[in-house]
Amino acid sequence: MARTRPETRQRGSIEQRGDSLRVVVYAGLDPVTGRRSYLRETIKGADDAAWRKAENKLVELRARVLKQRAATSSVNLSYAIDEWLRTADIEQSTRDGYMGYIDRVIKPILGETSVSKIGARELESLYAQLRRCRKRCDGKPFIEKHKGDGEHDCVASKCEPHECKPMAASTVRQIHSIISGVLNAAVRWGWIESNPAKIAQRPKQKPPEPDPPSPADAARLVEAAFEMSEDWGTLVWLVMTTGMRRAEVAGLRWSRVDLDAEVIEVRRTYVQSKGKGKEKDTKTHQMRRLALDSETVALLRAHKKYCREELAKVGVELTGDMFVFMSARKTDASVPYSPDAISRRYKKMAARLKPPIDTHIHALRHFSATELLTAGVDLRTVAGRLGHGGGGATTLRVYAAWVAASDRKAAEILGSRMPKRRPT
Repeated sequence: MARTRPETRQRGSIEQRGDSLRVVVYAGLDPVTGRRSYLRETIKGADDAAWRKAENKLVELRARVLKQRAATSSVNLSYAIDEWLRTADIEQSTRDGYMGYIDRVIKPILGETSVSKIGARELESLYAQLRRCRKRCDGKPFIEKHKGDGEHDCVASKCEPHECKPMAASTVRQIHSIISGVLNAAVRWGWIESNPAKIAQRPKQKPPEPDPPSPADAARLVEAAFEMSEDWGTLVWLVMTTGMRRAEVAGLRWSRVDLDAEVIEVRRTYVQSKGKGKEKDTKTHQMRRLALDSETVALLRAHKKYCREELAKVGVELTGDMFVFMSARKTDASVPYSPDAISRRYKKMAARLKPPIDTHIHALRHFSATELLTAGVDLRTVAGRLGHGGGGATTLRVYAAWVAASDRKAAEILGSRMPKRRPT
């Protein structure tokens, strides 16, 4: 018969079972299963020394329960992810991107693993496997996909052998960010004591290497854009002279364009998610005002006149709530030119040029930044026009080479203004 030493007004007990002692401490109800949870430890022996060890262990387990302030949960990562997605305040476009990584990578690999069993070693092992091969193969050659059913001749069927394709470091870092966010929530909810993702090493971030078009290439781009149409040329010109993001250009309304004051207010963006478009805040959730040069103002005046005439053909009057750049149909200014359509059209245009130019419209944003820095415009002003947060820290990180060139130019200007001295 088991003998129990009473523990008055204290949680837990020490039970003697044969020639060993078992320490049991009630840890509350499991927050997911609703069942009672206990912490147990076994001490070999039943003499006075064993009882002293058991009493020390009892104190240790009580302290662990008090520290956790909740029962140790057996939730797996899939459940934690679902709860995190349900409660987290995440933009829909960002959420859609997260779901791709979660469904394709995170849940199939770690979904059934308990959050309490995920450590830094497991995470680093996952990242290393993904960086070697996104399919996490065993390194041995195999036919990835057979063309046909049943037994067949792989040579005749031209079945291709598997080739390892490493996952990009930026993609692995994104996966790490999602896992870290989920485990941070698990810590807040008392399911685990600490977040192992905080100490796990992730792939290093590749330093930015912007490759903006030269002034000559920029001139070719503008010329090609205006040859396609006046409204498309105006859009490309505006991105080039202001450094606006494509979503900001798409979401620009006439009410935010003051042609008399020669100023644009960037307050909203237009994004697409699963084929549906909607407006949202800017990337940094801050409004900014951009001064316009006289040439850009003249182009926007002509573009506004063009929009008014196009809408008049279908009996619609242009209002301030309408978008500056209409959809490709050009008959409904309440529907903007979609960001994806802007990228596709720019890519085709840039690819046709000889020699070809970077086909990403984001390169025009780089052009705007580098031209301003090279001309000696201060870093804070450039950061403000681009909509970079951190008081210019992001601008400095991305455009460090051009900041150095601007600094050299500033030194030469200052030196030229100093009185001349002959060396003695």
